[in-house]
Amino acid sequence: MNTEAEPLVRTIKDKCRICYTCVRECPAKAIKISDGQAEVIHERCIGCGNCVQVCSQNAKVVLDGKESVRKIFKSEDKKAAIIAPSFPAEFSDIPSKKLVGTLRKMGFDFVNEVGFGADLVALEMRKLFTETDNKFISTACPAIFGYIKKYRPELVQYLAPVVSPMVATARALRQLFNQNMNIVFIGPCIAKKGEAYTDEIEGEINEVLTFKELRELVDQMDLDWEDCEASDFDPPYGNKGNIFPIKRGMLETADLPENLMSRDIVSANGRENFKEALEEFGEGDMNARLLELLCCEGCIMGAGMTSSDPMYRKRTYVSKYAEQHCREIDQGEWREYMGRLRDLDLSREFSTDDQRVSIPDRKEIEKILQDIGKEKPEDELNCGACGYPTCVDHAIAIHKGLAEPEMCLPFAIEKLNKTIEDLRISDEKLDNTRKALVQAEKMASMGQLAAGIAHELNNPLGTVIMFSNLLKEEMNEKQNDLEDLEMIVNEAKRCKTIVSGLLDFARKNKVDREKVNVSQMLDNFIKTIKVDLPDNIELEVETKNLEENPMAYLDHDQFIQVLSNLVNNSINAMEEEGGTLAIIARGKADHVIFKVEDTGAGIPEKHLSKIFEPFFTTKKRGKGTGLGLSVIYGIIKMHNGDITVDSNDDPEKGPTGTKFTIKIPRDKTVKS
Repeated sequence: MNTEAEPLVRTIKDKCRICYTCVRECPAKAIKISDGQAEVIHERCIGCGNCVQVCSQNAKVVLDGKESVRKIFKSEDKKAAIIAPSFPAEFSDIPSKKLVGTLRKMGFDFVNEVGFGADLVALEMRKLFTETDNKFISTACPAIFGYIKKYRPELVQYLAPVVSPMVATARALRQLFNQNMNIVFIGPCIAKKGEAYTDEIEGEINEVLTFKELRELVDQMDLDWEDCEASDFDPPYGNKGNIFPIKRGMLETADLPENLMSRDIVSANGRENFKEALEEFGEGDMNARLLELLCCEGCIMGAGMTSSDPMYRKRTYVSKYAEQHCREIDQGEWREYMGRLRDLDLSREFSTDDQRVSIPDRKEIEKILQDIGKEKPEDELNCGACGYPTCVDHAIAIHKGLAEPEMCLPFAIEKLNKTIEDLRISDEKLDNTRKALVQAEKMASMGQLAAGIAHELNNPLGTVIMFSNLLKEEMNEKQNDLEDLEMIVNEAKRCKTIVSGLLDFARKNKVDREKVNVSQMLDNFIKTIKVDLPDNIELEVETKNLEENPMAYLDHDQFIQVLSNLVNNSINAMEEEGGTLAIIARGKADHVIFKVEDTGAGIPEKHLSKIFEPFFTTKKRGKGTGLGLSVIYGIIKMHNGDITVDSNDDPEKGPTGTKFTIKIPRDKTVKS
């Protein structure tokens, strides 16, 4: 026989999909979520099997008794199979006599009905109820008294001191036939394994097989149900006890009907109903003297069954068999056996196994609720997705170490959304960094090329300009030649300017940053540009939060160059049509923002990604070198700053114009 230390149910972790259905269906909350896996806690488990039934991934495995039964077959002692009265609901496809014949073929010497043990238990329960004034809770269902022992130990005193029909049948067979008999119970209930393995009835049941395990064992032994010789059950036969697995079956067998007027007897079935009944019984809210409870909706719905027939069809199978069986058996023989066993000891005791965990105080619960995003009462959705009925229950389970915060679906979704947003921002930063690196590499390469070209051209251009001027002085009288020489000088000077721009672009100067009064610098710059501003362009200036802290570390001259280039570009963009030039400066805690905006023609979208590249220009031929924005870009980056551009050249999309935004850190050690 297996030992009590082995878990009745365990999880195959590779199959668990973390749906929390088993947590939701477990009346004892005996399932712990650890590292994202559902683990059945053996000490807390009552063996109801709900987790096995609801697991769509078949990740729950029940303690197997087949190998133990194989060993029993090798024993020289007599072997008896006792069959739970719910067998018609499982084996509706196999005649009962074929079932018995197959069990005999497997190696069982006796095949008996637990229905007879149910008759004995029903009679004992009737005596307790009618001959005393005490209150009782029925003890036919091991999941029920297992739950009471673990989670309502204060109610153990009310457990009827009567064995279950399984144990009653075993005791009857040993008294009638052989004390050394090996007895195997076969039924629909996983909790029966837990009952059989406890110290309280140690040795009375040698092994327990579920109906599912019986089918598997028959297949492993290569037996065919149809080929086995039909056989009757061995006496003593069950009588009305065969309806025990149906709701209120025990009450009808004991002739103790549930009277709604007197309320002396109350029956409750199902994982939630039995808990509510125990709650009210314990609080004294009901006048019941007998509480008849089943963890399942009748034993015909046990977790050890394979039949997928609906409940009422199963009920019909059991009722039909019981009715026919009661007509066919010899009632006199049945009464004789009941008389022979009138002194059979059907008593038992129940010890407590308190598995309750103390409830944390409200502050601890509130702290956990806040950690999972439940900062206000309205945040407690009580959706049940985590497997617990309320958010508070979930928080308590987290405190007990039975649950994880991630089980909360709204919390997990919010956390996932935040992660996605963080990834988006990170991806955006990486993309910007990649573009900046590409741009920096491109600029470095262009700088090296520009430097080489500039140095090679500078000297010849100086010579051309010098000799052109000398020739111009000698040829004053020849007007045509003079104009040609002036053209040569002007164009050579223009080339000189371009070469100078190339050198500025290529030069790897470090900015000379010093503490500058940005407000004062901007005022002086505005006064300068107002002098040469065309009449058709209106200037708007806006400063905000600069007066409170106007200081920032800048290279004054280079930054004036930045603003001058941007302003000149804006003026050129509005040269013909006119418009508005806006210069905006704003002070922030750790940086300063400059904006230069115009209402000019705008830059085509396809050019926006190229405007900071050397020699790229949108100006007309001869109007620009394409180096101004490249130089600006270099200066801004040497300030650890950033520059962006927004532009629209399509009037259908809205007002045209261009806006450059510069962000410069106040502190020279801070990167933007």
